[in-house]
Amino acid sequence: MTEQTTARVLLYSDDRTVREQVRLTLGKRLAPDLPELDVYEVATQPVVLQAMDAGGIDLVILDGEAVPSGGMGLCHQLKNEIEDCPPVLLLVARVADAWLATWSKADAIAAYPVDPVRLPAAAAELLRSRLAQEATA
Repeated sequence: MTEQTTARVLLYSDDRTVREQVRLTLGKRLAPDLPELDVYEVATQPVVLQAMDAGGIDLVILDGEAVPSGGMGLCHQLKNEIEDCPPVLLLVARVADAWLATWSKADAIAAYPVDPVRLPAAAAELLRSRLAQEATA
């Protein structure tokens, strides 16, 4: 699909146990056709914004339950302020939060607790889409 050797994933949560669960669930590679993952874990909104401004991110995973800056509002901000924003996967605590995820312009959602099948599948789909888009650009 692409010559890219690693895919950079920005993972935001104020809770290190959530970051660890997501990182372990994603593993080193989501699928054989995708590059290895380089997961960059961050715990605060300012660091998310710095990383996004620096560029080079292929996929963003945001914790919708993070405090004081929740992933839904942060997703909305990223989608409105960053040109060609990478796909965003939003972690939500309740299925009823899906409407907020739509408002936030998230590309996909995954529910808590972290699902070892659905989370990597959703991340792989978004990453494939992003890498295909970059290959044709």
